[in-house]
Amino acid sequence: TEEQDGGGLGLGPYIHLVYALSKDFALSGLRVGVAYTENEEILVPMQKLNDLCQISSQTQLLVERMLSANVTVTGGGGGDDNDNNNNKFVDAYLTSNRHNIQTRCDKLQSCLNNVDIPYLPADSGLFVWMDFRQFLPSLPDSITEETESLPSKEQRERGLYLKLMKEYGLLFTPGMSMRNERPGFFRCVFTAASEEEFELGLERIRKFVDEERST
Repeated sequence: TEEQDGGGLGLGPYIHLVYALSKDFALSGLRVGVAYTENEEILVPMQKLNDLCQISSQTQLLVERMLSANVTVTGGGGGDDNDNNNNKFVDAYLTSNRHNIQTRCDKLQSCLNNVDIPYLPADSGLFVWMDFRQFLPSLPDSITEETESLPSKEQRERGLYLKLMKEYGLLFTPGMSMRNERPGFFRCVFTAASEEEFELGLERIRKFVDEERST
């Protein structure tokens, strides 16, 4: 990208970049991130705010060492041993992490396919958006989805949410708590569990669906 006369990436005043270590590195507790903007009306207040919200020196040192560290990758490389000694930790970690995330995501989506639960295919991120509307409590005959009130939508979705949690041990994020307009959609964060817990969760999904459809 051509740089503007003032330097920078030349993105202009309306494009801003925001990144944090929370997702890629599971380090939300460090509260470390990056914001990039060429808009002076945004940049100057952020610089002023930074005086009150600076990252500690110890945290900066920890992050700097982590991002610049080298790591030795052993086994299965098939290349020169000397090359293995020069791998950046960041590259090795992200490659392994993305593989693990993709593997787990594929397992969850395969489970949803097998039990015929619609979902939005995930191409990135740590969760899958699932459609559980078929399991919502029924509406009265006098009310349709188009005429249903917001309190009614929230009540029906919360009823399903509590049933999943209390009766089946499944904790999903209700869609309406994230401003979804229709009840019955849930977000499943498939990375927030050990391998044993994740497999148990898949079993519980299958059990829930089987029991709901048999009644």
